[in-house]
Amino acid sequence: MDSLDKPTLRRLVDKWLAPTPATPARVIRFSRRRRYVCIETTHPTGTLSIFFFRHDDGSWCVFPPAAKRPAMVRMAA
Repeated sequence: MDSLDKPTLRRLVDKWLAPTPATPARVIRFSRRRRYVCIETTHPTGTLSIFFFRHDDGSWCVFPPAAKRPAMVRMAA
């Protein structure tokens, strides 16, 4: 996946929240350590908030990255 294929935060906000000048999106919560942001906007049906998660490859997704699990590795003899 090259850098043009990685979903940027801006692209995902535009896709999922469709902000406009009349209904802008704003960051309401974030964590650098856990690498997420929560963005909110208003729509005719009410307020909409979505969490976006930063993955190890630098892309942003609406689902968190998979947890790192312990793994056994084969050592060369």
